Amino acid sequence: MPSHLSADRPAAQPPGRGSVDALISQTRRLRGDVDAVRRDARSDDSDPQERWQRALYDLALHQLNDLDEHLAQLRDGPHPAAPAPAAQPEPPVAPRGSLLSRVGSAEWNLLTDEASWSGELYQILGRDPAAPPLTLDELPALVLDEDRPKLTAMVTHCLVDAKPIDGEFHIVRPDGEVRTVHMMGEPVLDSDGSAASMWAVLRDVSELRRCRREVSETRDSLQRQRHHAQTEHRLAVELQEAVLPPWRGSLRLPHGGPRTLDLAARYLPSSTSALIGGDWYDALELADGDTLLSVGDLTGHGVAVTSGMATLLGAVRGMAMAGTQPGQLMSWLNQLLDATVQPALGSAVCCRYRPETRTLTWAQAGHPAPLLFRDGTGRRLNPPDGVLLGATSGAVYAQAEETLEVGDLLLLHTDGLAPRHSGDSLNRLLDLAPRLDGARGAQDCVRLVVEAFGESEREDDACVLMARVTS
Repeated sequence: MPSHLSADRPAAQPPGRGSVDALISQTRRLRGDVDAVRRDARSDDSDPQERWQRALYDLALHQLNDLDEHLAQLRDGPHPAAPAPAAQPEPPVAPRGSLLSRVGSAEWNLLTDEASWSGELYQILGRDPAAPPLTLDELPALVLDEDRPKLTAMVTHCLVDAKPIDGEFHIVRPDGEVRTVHMMGEPVLDSDGSAASMWAVLRDVSELRRCRREVSETRDSLQRQRHHAQTEHRLAVELQEAVLPPWRGSLRLPHGGPRTLDLAARYLPSSTSALIGGDWYDALELADGDTLLSVGDLTGHGVAVTSGMATLLGAVRGMAMAGTQPGQLMSWLNQLLDATVQPALGSAVCCRYRPETRTLTWAQAGHPAPLLFRDGTGRRLNPPDGVLLGATSGAVYAQAEETLEVGDLLLLHTDGLAPRHSGDSLNRLLDLAPRLDGARGAQDCVRLVVEAFGESEREDDACVLMARVTS
Protein backbone atom coordinates (compact mmCIF):
# COMPACT_ATOMS: atom_id res chain seq x y z
CA MET A 1 0.00 0.00 0.00
CA PRO A 2 1.36 3.47 -0.83
CA SER A 3 2.95 5.32 2.03
CA HIS A 4 1.61 8.47 3.63
CA LEU A 5 5.14 9.83 3.11
CA SER A 6 4.67 10.03 -0.64
CA ALA A 7 5.05 13.64 -1.74
CA ASP A 8 4.66 13.18 -5.49
CA ARG A 9 1.30 11.37 -5.59
CA PRO A 10 -1.76 10.91 -3.39
CA ALA A 11 -2.46 7.65 -1.65
CA ALA A 12 -4.54 5.28 -3.75
CA GLN A 13 -8.14 4.92 -2.66
CA PRO A 14 -9.62 1.43 -2.32
CA PRO A 15 -12.22 0.45 -4.90
CA GLY A 16 -15.88 0.69 -4.03
CA ARG A 17 -17.34 -2.20 -2.09
CA GLY A 18 -19.98 -2.83 -4.74
CA SER A 19 -17.50 -3.25 -7.58
CA VAL A 20 -15.40 -5.69 -5.55
CA ASP A 21 -18.52 -7.66 -4.60
CA ALA A 22 -19.32 -7.96 -8.31
CA LEU A 23 -15.83 -9.33 -8.97
CA ILE A 24 -16.24 -11.80 -6.11
CA SER A 25 -19.56 -13.01 -7.59
CA GLN A 26 -17.99 -13.50 -11.01
CA THR A 27 -15.09 -15.40 -9.49
CA ARG A 28 -17.42 -17.72 -7.57
CA ARG A 29 -19.55 -18.39 -10.66
CA LEU A 30 -16.44 -19.28 -12.64
CA ARG A 31 -15.23 -21.49 -9.79
CA GLY A 32 -18.55 -23.34 -9.82
CA ASP A 33 -18.35 -23.86 -13.58
CA VAL A 34 -14.79 -25.22 -13.38
CA ASP A 35 -15.73 -27.51 -10.49
CA ALA A 36 -18.70 -28.87 -12.48
CA VAL A 37 -16.47 -29.68 -15.44
CA ARG A 38 -13.92 -31.32 -13.13
CA ARG A 39 -16.56 -33.53 -11.51
CA ASP A 40 -17.94 -34.58 -14.90
CA ALA A 41 -14.48 -35.52 -16.15
CA ARG A 42 -13.42 -39.17 -15.99
CA SER A 43 -11.24 -40.21 -13.07
CA ASP A 44 -8.78 -42.94 -13.96
CA ASP A 45 -5.51 -42.93 -12.01
CA SER A 46 -4.01 -45.39 -14.49
CA ASP A 47 -4.30 -42.89 -17.36
CA PRO A 48 -1.50 -40.25 -17.23
CA GLN A 49 -3.46 -37.95 -19.55
CA GLU A 50 -6.40 -37.87 -17.13
CA ARG A 51 -4.10 -37.44 -14.11
CA TRP A 52 -2.54 -34.39 -15.79
CA GLN A 53 -5.96 -32.92 -16.69
CA ARG A 54 -7.23 -33.46 -13.15
CA ALA A 55 -4.14 -31.75 -11.74
CA LEU A 56 -4.82 -28.71 -13.95
CA TYR A 57 -8.46 -28.62 -12.83
CA ASP A 58 -7.38 -28.71 -9.19
CA LEU A 59 -4.81 -25.98 -9.75
CA ALA A 60 -7.40 -23.75 -11.44
CA LEU A 61 -9.86 -24.29 -8.56
CA HIS A 62 -7.22 -23.52 -5.94
CA GLN A 63 -6.25 -20.33 -7.74
CA LEU A 64 -9.90 -19.24 -7.99
CA ASN A 65 -10.30 -19.91 -4.26
CA ASP A 66 -7.18 -17.83 -3.72
CA LEU A 67 -8.57 -15.00 -5.85
CA ASP A 68 -11.88 -15.12 -3.96
CA GLU A 69 -10.13 -14.72 -0.60
CA HIS A 70 -7.88 -11.93 -1.83
CA LEU A 71 -10.82 -9.99 -3.26
CA ALA A 72 -12.53 -10.36 0.11
CA GLN A 73 -9.42 -8.87 1.76
CA LEU A 74 -9.53 -6.02 -0.73
CA ARG A 75 -13.18 -5.38 0.03
CA ASP A 76 -12.81 -5.55 3.81
CA GLY A 77 -9.53 -3.61 3.98
CA PRO A 78 -6.12 -4.66 5.34
CA HIS A 79 -5.57 -5.85 8.86
CA PRO A 80 -3.74 -3.12 10.81
CA ALA A 81 -0.28 -3.82 12.11
CA ALA A 82 -0.05 -4.29 15.87
CA PRO A 83 2.88 -3.86 18.25
CA ALA A 84 1.81 -6.72 20.50
CA PRO A 85 -0.21 -9.93 20.19
CA ALA A 86 -2.98 -8.64 22.50
CA ALA A 87 -3.90 -5.96 19.99
CA GLN A 88 -3.44 -8.11 16.89
CA PRO A 89 -6.46 -10.04 15.57
CA GLU A 90 -5.61 -13.53 14.40
CA PRO A 91 -5.76 -13.71 10.60
CA PRO A 92 -7.70 -16.59 9.04
CA VAL A 93 -5.62 -19.70 8.47
CA ALA A 94 -5.79 -21.44 5.11
CA PRO A 95 -7.11 -25.03 5.17
CA ARG A 96 -4.47 -27.75 5.09
CA GLY A 97 -3.55 -28.52 1.48
CA SER A 98 -5.09 -25.31 0.18
CA LEU A 99 -3.23 -23.00 -2.16
CA LEU A 100 -4.65 -19.97 -0.36
CA SER A 101 -1.64 -17.84 0.55
CA ARG A 102 -1.43 -15.13 3.17
CA VAL A 103 -0.64 -11.67 1.90
CA GLY A 104 1.26 -9.31 4.16
CA SER A 105 2.46 -5.77 3.70
CA ALA A 106 5.46 -3.81 4.94
CA GLU A 107 6.86 -0.29 4.75
CA TRP A 108 10.41 0.81 5.47
CA ASN A 109 10.98 4.51 6.18
CA LEU A 110 14.44 5.42 4.96
CA LEU A 111 14.41 8.82 6.72
CA THR A 112 13.70 7.49 10.20
CA ASP A 113 14.93 3.88 9.68
CA GLU A 114 11.58 2.67 10.99
CA ALA A 115 9.71 -0.36 9.71
CA SER A 116 6.04 -1.24 9.81
CA TRP A 117 4.70 -4.76 9.18
CA SER A 118 1.15 -6.07 8.95
CA GLY A 119 0.16 -8.95 11.20
CA GLU A 120 -0.05 -11.31 8.17
CA LEU A 121 3.59 -10.65 7.34
CA TYR A 122 4.64 -11.81 10.82
CA GLN A 123 2.84 -15.11 10.17
CA ILE A 124 4.31 -15.50 6.68
CA LEU A 125 7.84 -15.09 7.98
CA GLY A 126 7.16 -17.02 11.20
CA ARG A 127 8.12 -14.08 13.39
CA ASP A 128 6.83 -13.31 16.88
CA PRO A 129 4.30 -10.43 16.54
CA ALA A 130 5.72 -8.95 19.76
CA ALA A 131 9.16 -8.59 18.14
CA PRO A 132 10.02 -5.41 16.26
CA PRO A 133 9.88 -5.65 12.46
CA LEU A 134 13.14 -6.18 10.69
CA THR A 135 14.82 -3.32 8.87
CA LEU A 136 15.89 -3.66 5.24
CA ASP A 137 19.41 -4.41 6.40
CA GLU A 138 18.15 -7.19 8.69
CA LEU A 139 15.67 -8.76 6.23
CA PRO A 140 18.29 -10.82 4.29
CA ALA A 141 19.00 -12.76 7.48
CA LEU A 142 15.73 -14.68 6.87
CA VAL A 143 16.59 -15.54 3.25
CA LEU A 144 18.42 -18.61 2.01
CA ASP A 145 22.07 -17.90 1.24
CA GLU A 146 21.70 -18.49 -2.49
CA ASP A 147 18.76 -16.05 -2.71
CA ARG A 148 20.29 -13.17 -0.75
CA PRO A 149 22.03 -11.59 -3.78
CA LYS A 150 18.69 -11.60 -5.58
CA LEU A 151 16.90 -9.81 -2.73
CA THR A 152 19.75 -7.31 -2.35
CA ALA A 153 19.66 -6.54 -6.08
CA MET A 154 15.88 -6.03 -6.05
CA VAL A 155 15.99 -3.65 -3.09
CA THR A 156 18.98 -1.74 -4.49
CA HIS A 157 17.33 -1.23 -7.88
CA CYS A 158 14.18 -0.07 -6.15
CA LEU A 159 15.87 2.49 -3.88
CA VAL A 160 18.58 3.71 -6.24
CA ASP A 161 16.95 3.41 -9.69
CA ALA A 162 13.28 3.70 -8.59
CA LYS A 163 12.48 0.35 -10.23
CA PRO A 164 9.50 -1.66 -8.98
CA ILE A 165 10.21 -4.90 -7.12
CA ASP A 166 8.72 -8.09 -8.52
CA GLY A 167 10.48 -11.31 -7.63
CA GLU A 168 10.60 -14.43 -5.50
CA PHE A 169 12.99 -15.80 -2.94
CA HIS A 170 13.06 -18.49 -0.27
CA ILE A 171 12.95 -17.71 3.43
CA VAL A 172 13.74 -19.97 6.38
CA ARG A 173 11.28 -19.74 9.24
CA PRO A 174 12.45 -20.16 12.83
CA ASP A 175 11.07 -23.71 12.87
CA GLY A 176 13.37 -24.57 9.93
CA GLU A 177 10.59 -24.69 7.30
CA VAL A 178 11.53 -23.20 3.93
CA ARG A 179 8.84 -21.13 2.22
CA THR A 180 8.65 -19.39 -1.14
CA VAL A 181 7.75 -15.70 -0.92
CA HIS A 182 6.72 -13.46 -3.79
CA MET A 183 7.51 -9.78 -3.17
CA MET A 184 6.12 -6.77 -5.04
CA GLY A 185 6.94 -3.22 -4.05
CA GLU A 186 7.76 0.34 -5.11
CA PRO A 187 9.72 3.28 -3.76
CA VAL A 188 7.92 6.31 -2.37
CA LEU A 189 9.70 9.42 -3.55
CA ASP A 190 10.37 12.56 -1.54
CA SER A 191 9.81 16.05 -2.90
CA ASP A 192 13.36 16.14 -4.29
CA GLY A 193 12.82 12.87 -6.17
CA SER A 194 14.83 10.68 -3.81
CA ALA A 195 13.42 7.55 -2.18
CA ALA A 196 11.92 8.38 1.19
CA SER A 197 10.53 4.92 1.90
CA MET A 198 9.72 1.63 0.28
CA TRP A 199 6.52 -0.34 0.56
CA ALA A 200 6.02 -3.96 -0.40
CA VAL A 201 3.41 -6.71 -0.51
CA LEU A 202 4.72 -10.16 0.31
CA ARG A 203 2.83 -13.33 -0.49
CA ASP A 204 3.53 -16.91 0.55
CA VAL A 205 3.31 -18.85 -2.74
CA SER A 206 4.85 -22.12 -1.52
CA GLU A 207 1.77 -24.27 -2.10
CA LEU A 208 1.04 -22.65 -5.44
CA ARG A 209 4.58 -23.31 -6.66
CA ARG A 210 4.42 -26.89 -5.36
CA CYS A 211 1.16 -27.52 -7.20
CA ARG A 212 2.50 -26.00 -10.41
CA ARG A 213 5.63 -28.10 -10.09
CA GLU A 214 3.51 -31.24 -9.72
CA VAL A 215 1.47 -30.28 -12.79
CA SER A 216 4.69 -29.73 -14.74
CA GLU A 217 6.15 -33.03 -13.55
CA THR A 218 2.93 -34.83 -14.47
CA ARG A 219 3.01 -33.24 -17.91
CA ASP A 220 6.65 -34.26 -18.38
CA SER A 221 5.83 -37.79 -17.22
CA LEU A 222 2.93 -37.91 -19.67
CA GLN A 223 5.20 -36.80 -22.52
CA ARG A 224 7.75 -39.47 -21.58
CA GLN A 225 5.06 -42.14 -21.47
CA ARG A 226 3.70 -40.99 -24.82
CA HIS A 227 7.18 -41.19 -26.32
CA HIS A 228 7.68 -44.64 -24.79
CA ALA A 229 4.29 -45.81 -26.10
CA GLN A 230 5.04 -44.46 -29.59
CA THR A 231 8.42 -46.17 -29.61
CA GLU A 232 6.94 -49.45 -28.39
CA HIS A 233 4.15 -49.26 -30.96
CA ARG A 234 6.64 -48.61 -33.77
CA LEU A 235 8.81 -51.55 -32.69
CA ALA A 236 5.78 -53.86 -32.43
CA VAL A 237 4.57 -52.85 -35.89
CA GLU A 238 8.02 -53.36 -37.42
CA LEU A 239 8.35 -56.77 -35.74
CA GLN A 240 4.88 -57.81 -36.86
CA GLU A 241 5.49 -56.69 -40.44
CA ALA A 242 8.79 -58.57 -40.47
CA VAL A 243 7.16 -61.82 -39.30
CA LEU A 244 3.74 -62.00 -40.97
CA PRO A 245 3.76 -63.07 -44.63
CA PRO A 246 3.40 -60.03 -46.91
CA TRP A 247 1.89 -62.07 -49.74
CA ARG A 248 -1.47 -61.61 -51.39
CA GLY A 249 -2.23 -63.99 -54.23
CA SER A 250 -1.77 -67.60 -55.24
CA LEU A 251 0.34 -70.33 -53.71
CA ARG A 252 1.86 -72.87 -56.14
CA LEU A 253 3.47 -76.23 -55.69
CA PRO A 254 7.26 -76.49 -55.98
CA HIS A 255 8.91 -76.44 -59.40
CA GLY A 256 6.05 -74.57 -61.03
CA GLY A 257 3.42 -77.24 -60.55
CA PRO A 258 -0.30 -76.64 -61.10
CA ARG A 259 -2.13 -74.10 -58.98
CA THR A 260 -3.77 -75.68 -55.93
CA LEU A 261 -4.74 -72.90 -53.48
CA ASP A 262 -5.61 -69.26 -53.95
CA LEU A 263 -4.65 -67.45 -50.72
CA ALA A 264 -5.15 -64.02 -49.21
CA ALA A 265 -4.98 -62.64 -45.67
CA ARG A 266 -5.44 -59.44 -43.72
CA TYR A 267 -4.50 -58.15 -40.28
CA LEU A 268 -7.18 -55.95 -38.67
CA PRO A 269 -5.98 -53.78 -35.75
CA SER A 270 -8.13 -53.12 -32.71
CA SER A 271 -10.39 -50.08 -32.89
CA THR A 272 -10.07 -49.44 -29.14
CA SER A 273 -6.33 -49.87 -28.50
CA ALA A 274 -3.25 -48.37 -30.10
CA LEU A 275 -1.09 -51.33 -29.01
CA ILE A 276 -0.26 -54.21 -31.33
CA GLY A 277 -1.50 -57.61 -30.22
CA GLY A 278 -0.22 -61.14 -30.70
CA ASP A 279 -2.43 -62.25 -33.63
CA TRP A 280 -0.83 -64.03 -36.58
CA TYR A 281 -1.69 -65.72 -39.84
CA ASP A 282 0.59 -67.91 -41.95
CA ALA A 283 0.72 -70.08 -45.05
CA LEU A 284 3.75 -72.15 -45.93
CA GLU A 285 4.47 -74.58 -48.74
CA LEU A 286 6.18 -77.61 -47.17
CA ALA A 287 8.91 -79.81 -48.61
CA ASP A 288 6.61 -82.80 -49.20
CA GLY A 289 4.14 -80.70 -51.21
CA ASP A 290 1.65 -80.17 -48.38
CA THR A 291 0.57 -76.70 -47.40
CA LEU A 292 0.55 -75.35 -43.83
CA LEU A 293 -2.23 -72.92 -42.92
CA SER A 294 -2.35 -71.45 -39.41
CA VAL A 295 -3.77 -68.57 -37.43
CA GLY A 296 -3.33 -67.83 -33.74
CA ASP A 297 -3.45 -65.30 -30.98
CA LEU A 298 -1.18 -64.76 -27.98
CA THR A 299 -2.93 -62.87 -25.18
CA GLY A 300 -1.88 -59.30 -24.43
CA HIS A 301 -0.48 -56.35 -26.36
CA GLY A 302 2.87 -54.66 -26.89
CA VAL A 303 6.40 -55.48 -27.96
CA ALA A 304 6.81 -58.43 -25.56
CA VAL A 305 3.64 -60.10 -26.86
CA THR A 306 4.54 -59.44 -30.49
CA SER A 307 7.98 -60.94 -29.82
CA GLY A 308 6.33 -64.00 -28.22
CA MET A 309 4.06 -64.33 -31.24
CA ALA A 310 7.10 -64.32 -33.52
CA THR A 311 8.65 -67.11 -31.43
CA LEU A 312 5.51 -69.25 -31.64
CA LEU A 313 5.15 -68.68 -35.36
CA GLY A 314 8.77 -69.66 -35.93
CA ALA A 315 8.22 -72.84 -33.92
CA VAL A 316 5.09 -73.69 -35.94
CA ARG A 317 6.98 -73.28 -39.22
CA GLY A 318 9.97 -75.30 -38.03
CA MET A 319 7.91 -78.23 -36.71
CA ALA A 320 5.71 -78.28 -39.82
CA MET A 321 8.77 -78.34 -42.06
CA ALA A 322 10.03 -81.35 -40.06
CA GLY A 323 6.80 -83.21 -40.91
CA THR A 324 5.05 -82.86 -37.54
CA GLN A 325 1.31 -83.44 -37.79
CA PRO A 326 -1.08 -80.74 -36.43
CA GLY A 327 -2.07 -82.57 -33.22
CA GLN A 328 1.50 -83.31 -32.17
CA LEU A 329 2.54 -79.81 -33.27
CA MET A 330 -0.01 -78.30 -30.89
CA SER A 331 1.24 -80.47 -28.00
CA TRP A 332 4.83 -79.35 -28.50
CA LEU A 333 3.73 -75.74 -28.95
CA ASN A 334 1.91 -76.00 -25.62
CA GLN A 335 5.10 -77.30 -23.99
CA LEU A 336 7.06 -74.40 -25.47
CA LEU A 337 4.63 -71.82 -24.11
CA ASP A 338 4.42 -73.57 -20.75
CA ALA A 339 8.22 -73.42 -20.42
CA THR A 340 8.58 -69.69 -21.17
CA VAL A 341 9.80 -67.35 -18.42
CA GLN A 342 6.79 -65.04 -18.78
CA PRO A 343 3.53 -67.00 -18.35
CA ALA A 344 1.18 -66.52 -21.28
CA LEU A 345 -1.89 -68.03 -22.90
CA GLY A 346 -2.50 -68.50 -26.57
CA SER A 347 -4.94 -70.02 -29.01
CA ALA A 348 -4.26 -71.40 -32.47
CA VAL A 349 -5.57 -73.51 -35.31
CA CYS A 350 -3.15 -75.42 -37.49
CA CYS A 351 -4.12 -77.09 -40.81
CA ARG A 352 -2.09 -79.32 -43.11
CA TYR A 353 -3.53 -79.55 -46.62
CA ARG A 354 -2.52 -82.38 -48.98
CA PRO A 355 -3.32 -81.34 -52.56
CA GLU A 356 -3.18 -84.86 -54.11
CA THR A 357 -6.17 -86.01 -52.06
CA ARG A 358 -7.53 -82.54 -51.12
CA THR A 359 -7.38 -83.68 -47.50
CA LEU A 360 -7.31 -81.10 -44.72
CA THR A 361 -5.89 -82.38 -41.40
CA TRP A 362 -6.22 -79.90 -38.59
CA ALA A 363 -6.04 -79.34 -34.83
CA GLN A 364 -6.99 -76.47 -32.59
CA ALA A 365 -6.04 -75.08 -29.18
CA GLY A 366 -8.98 -73.17 -27.72
CA HIS A 367 -9.47 -71.41 -31.07
CA PRO A 368 -12.47 -70.70 -33.33
CA ALA A 369 -12.87 -73.53 -35.85
CA PRO A 370 -12.36 -72.85 -39.58
CA LEU A 371 -15.44 -72.09 -41.68
CA LEU A 372 -16.05 -74.02 -44.89
CA PHE A 373 -18.04 -72.42 -47.71
CA ARG A 374 -19.33 -74.62 -50.53
CA ASP A 375 -21.92 -73.94 -53.24
CA GLY A 376 -23.18 -70.73 -51.65
CA THR A 377 -23.59 -72.08 -48.09
CA GLY A 378 -21.26 -72.09 -45.10
CA ARG A 379 -20.71 -74.18 -41.99
CA ARG A 380 -18.32 -74.40 -39.07
CA LEU A 381 -16.07 -77.46 -39.01
CA ASN A 382 -16.51 -79.67 -35.96
CA PRO A 383 -13.49 -78.97 -33.75
CA PRO A 384 -11.33 -81.74 -32.25
CA ASP A 385 -10.46 -81.52 -28.57
CA GLY A 386 -7.83 -78.97 -27.58
CA VAL A 387 -7.29 -76.57 -24.67
CA LEU A 388 -5.62 -73.16 -24.73
CA LEU A 389 -1.88 -73.15 -25.21
CA GLY A 390 -0.11 -72.62 -21.90
CA ALA A 391 -3.21 -73.48 -19.84
CA THR A 392 -1.99 -76.86 -18.59
CA SER A 393 1.13 -79.00 -18.84
CA GLY A 394 1.12 -82.20 -20.88
CA ALA A 395 -2.08 -81.38 -22.81
CA VAL A 396 -3.01 -83.73 -25.67
CA TYR A 397 -4.57 -82.35 -28.85
CA ALA A 398 -6.77 -84.38 -31.18
CA GLN A 399 -6.88 -84.08 -34.98
CA ALA A 400 -9.74 -83.95 -37.47
CA GLU A 401 -9.86 -84.50 -41.22
CA GLU A 402 -11.98 -82.90 -43.93
CA THR A 403 -12.02 -83.66 -47.64
CA LEU A 404 -12.29 -80.52 -49.73
CA GLU A 405 -13.57 -80.01 -53.28
CA VAL A 406 -12.53 -77.71 -56.08
CA GLY A 407 -14.13 -74.33 -55.45
CA ASP A 408 -14.34 -74.76 -51.68
CA LEU A 409 -13.40 -71.74 -49.62
CA LEU A 410 -11.78 -72.14 -46.21
CA LEU A 411 -11.88 -69.19 -43.78
CA LEU A 412 -9.55 -69.11 -40.77
CA HIS A 413 -9.74 -66.21 -38.33
CA THR A 414 -8.73 -65.17 -34.83
CA ASP A 415 -11.19 -64.55 -32.02
CA GLY A 416 -11.12 -60.76 -32.41
CA LEU A 417 -13.08 -60.93 -35.68
CA ALA A 418 -16.04 -63.01 -34.51
CA PRO A 419 -15.82 -63.99 -30.81
CA ARG A 420 -16.96 -67.52 -30.09
CA HIS A 421 -19.45 -66.32 -27.47
CA SER A 422 -21.11 -64.10 -30.06
CA GLY A 423 -23.47 -66.22 -32.14
CA ASP A 424 -24.49 -63.13 -34.07
CA SER A 425 -20.94 -62.62 -35.37
CA LEU A 426 -20.69 -66.25 -36.50
CA ASN A 427 -24.07 -66.01 -38.27
CA ARG A 428 -22.97 -62.82 -39.98
CA LEU A 429 -19.92 -64.63 -41.31
CA LEU A 430 -21.97 -67.59 -42.54
CA ASP A 431 -24.49 -65.23 -44.13
CA LEU A 432 -21.70 -63.98 -46.40
CA ALA A 433 -21.72 -67.36 -48.19
CA PRO A 434 -23.63 -66.27 -51.35
CA ARG A 435 -21.41 -63.21 -51.81
CA LEU A 436 -18.23 -65.21 -51.19
CA ASP A 437 -19.38 -67.82 -53.72
CA GLY A 438 -19.61 -65.10 -56.36
CA ALA A 439 -16.23 -63.53 -55.57
CA ARG A 440 -13.50 -63.78 -58.19
CA GLY A 441 -10.76 -64.92 -55.82
CA ALA A 442 -9.45 -65.13 -52.28
CA GLN A 443 -8.47 -61.46 -52.26
CA ASP A 444 -12.05 -60.39 -53.06
CA CYS A 445 -13.30 -62.74 -50.33
CA VAL A 446 -11.03 -61.06 -47.78
CA ARG A 447 -12.28 -57.66 -48.95
CA LEU A 448 -15.91 -58.74 -48.41
CA VAL A 449 -15.15 -59.90 -44.86
CA VAL A 450 -13.25 -56.69 -44.06
CA GLU A 451 -16.17 -54.60 -45.38
CA ALA A 452 -18.54 -56.54 -43.13
CA PHE A 453 -16.36 -56.58 -39.98
CA GLY A 454 -13.42 -54.24 -40.47
CA GLU A 455 -15.21 -51.05 -39.43
CA SER A 456 -16.90 -52.49 -36.34
CA GLU A 457 -15.85 -51.59 -32.79
CA ARG A 458 -13.49 -54.48 -32.13
CA GLU A 459 -11.90 -54.65 -28.69
CA ASP A 460 -9.08 -56.89 -29.97
CA ASP A 461 -6.95 -57.34 -33.06
CA ALA A 462 -8.01 -59.88 -35.67
CA CYS A 463 -6.54 -61.88 -38.54
CA VAL A 464 -8.37 -63.32 -41.54
CA LEU A 465 -6.91 -66.02 -43.84
CA MET A 466 -8.78 -67.22 -46.94
CA ALA A 467 -7.88 -70.32 -48.96
CA ARG A 468 -9.83 -71.31 -52.09
CA VAL A 469 -9.24 -74.73 -53.63
CA THR A 470 -8.49 -74.17 -57.30
CA SER A 471 -7.55 -77.62 -58.52
